Amino acid sequence: MFQLRRTVYLDNNATTPVSKSVQKRMAQVLAHCYGNPSSLYQDARDAAMVLQESRETVARAINADPAEITFTGSATEANNNVLVCLAEHFAGKRGKIVSLPTEHASVLGTLDYLKTRGVAVEYCPVDDMGFARLDELEKLVDENTFLVCCMLANNETGVLQDVARVCELAHRKGALVLSDCVQALGKVPLDVGSLGIDYATYSAHKVHGPKGAGALYVKNGAPHLPFIHGGHQESGLRAGTESLHNIAGLACAFEDVPCLLKHAVTIQGLRDRLVAGLRNIKPDIAVNSPEQRCLPNTASVTFPGIANAVLMAELDYYGIAVSAGSACNTQSDEPSHVLAAIGLTPDQARQTVRFSLSDRTTARDVRYALRAVANIVSGKSPAIAMISPAQLDQKILFDPSTYILDVRFWYDRLAVKGLPGAHESSFPFISRYVGKLPRDRNILVVCQAGANAPMVAYYLRSKGFRRLSFLMAGMVGWKAARPDLYLAYAGRDIAVITP
Repeated sequence: MFQLRRTVYLDNNATTPVSKSVQKRMAQVLAHCYGNPSSLYQDARDAAMVLQESRETVARAINADPAEITFTGSATEANNNVLVCLAEHFAGKRGKIVSLPTEHASVLGTLDYLKTRGVAVEYCPVDDMGFARLDELEKLVDENTFLVCCMLANNETGVLQDVARVCELAHRKGALVLSDCVQALGKVPLDVGSLGIDYATYSAHKVHGPKGAGALYVKNGAPHLPFIHGGHQESGLRAGTESLHNIAGLACAFEDVPCLLKHAVTIQGLRDRLVAGLRNIKPDIAVNSPEQRCLPNTASVTFPGIANAVLMAELDYYGIAVSAGSACNTQSDEPSHVLAAIGLTPDQARQTVRFSLSDRTTARDVRYALRAVANIVSGKSPAIAMISPAQLDQKILFDPSTYILDVRFWYDRLAVKGLPGAHESSFPFISRYVGKLPRDRNILVVCQAGANAPMVAYYLRSKGFRRLSFLMAGMVGWKAARPDLYLAYAGRDIAVITP
């Protein structure tokens, strides 16, 4: 055990803490700029000035024209907008989109939807480090292609694509290019003009800005249809009164981008020190992030023999936050589509975690994280029993000493019934119910797919509970492994824990 438990945040690709300058700016706007930017009186004009200044700030950060910037609620919204609107615009003219299989879920999910609307979607393969195979891309892009999707920086592995070359290949055939630039902003220099991108998307919360604020770049002359109707806001493209404080916070975060870029070399040095330390602790790790053409802050690491759900839970026990990949997919037991695309097996993908540093990460943070990993790998960390779905039989289920703690979300319980006699709480609110849990019984923690239960079990361990276990693969795994028991007993005698 460590003498002093620290909090170390190494999940900055998921989101970042809001900076003090952003907090101050948003508070100022909330307090003093409450006018509607679309009205005509002085308070409204003040609000409209904040809106325009914010647009200019965002444009300056990426070398764009202010008229090319549309404010959105997120990059996910912006990605959806571009894909759906272009499919409508090109209907009857061109009918194909080419994408990388490693794109963000907001792109891939929308492409799946567009397939149902008759759009042809083809995927350009990537190599074993995640780089697009440009020779294959050149073959796929033809006169029927209206869009190529190629993110600048991958959120899971940090791979930096040659977007400028992708734009050359696409434009040669008259196709446009959408690039998700969310992860690249503030980590590598970003000039949309020199890259040749037609559409680019951004989120404020990846650069110490607020959640719920995004920006869409649309190159002058590129087609762009309204995607929220009913008002003239955002040049008639996105109706609805603008969230001025969020937009001001986004602009303030974009204004700090040059400062973030100055930290890139230091961050890369800390990332390299972390990777070297992990290799020293466990020589058989595999690093899925390339040494060259990679974000300076990102390391995707496979730990053979260690389930990532357990590793994340044990690191959380020490106060260290990491992730298994995209925060948009953490509630599923499905292996990462990014890691699958670069050739990892499902088992390898489930043994992979992502470390993502920021300008706030220190050498002390890295040393502490390495000590924690060393403790975990060497077996010095407190162990919690793991029960496989096949092991969970009537003897355990109906043992009077067993206390089943179901931490699933309400919508998960609609899809899969609970274990008999389970006590239901919800994962985000578990701290409210610690005082209600018995310390003299064997607490079996259960979730939907196996990701949340280890987190809760190790959290309870940090609160002094000792008789703990968790169900691997969750209720989905148990239902598949023991359909006989599920049909016979699931959903019986369920209790809800109340505060």
